[in-house]
Amino acid sequence: MMSTVEIIFNIFNTAVLPVWFLMIFLPKQKFTHWLTRTQVVPFAIAIAYACIIFSVIGSLQNADFSSLAGIKALFSAGNDWTVTAAWFHYLAFDLLVGIWIFHHSQEAKIPHLYIVPCLIFTFLLGPVGFLMYKLLGLFTRKKLD
Repeated sequence: MMSTVEIIFNIFNTAVLPVWFLMIFLPKQKFTHWLTRTQVVPFAIAIAYACIIFSVIGSLQNADFSSLAGIKALFSAGNDWTVTAAWFHYLAFDLLVGIWIFHHSQEAKIPHLYIVPCLIFTFLLGPVGFLMYKLLGLFTRKKLD
């Protein structure tokens, strides 16, 4: 039987998938635009993240965020809630960057096929997809701010 943390992890880990799917495969649908403009999924993840972080804040009091050893100690402690919160941090911010790329590329009139690899890499490797999108500006001769 799955624990509460595993259930919550699975719900939010899965919740991002439809948004990514819609941005990649159905970019012109009204529902895609509504879902990405409202940012309801990253908002929900942010709420879950905040709830988790504030519930484990006591265990973070002595956390050292200024060194690699401190970060390793934080995650090697094996606290499933802390690791879930960290993953939610990635899920929310990668999705927000993907949404930004999605809308910005439409405003810049960049063909959707050009940004599909950027979205996929943003989904899988966050900053790499963002970097690809910014480099795309060099090839399309568009300023991508």
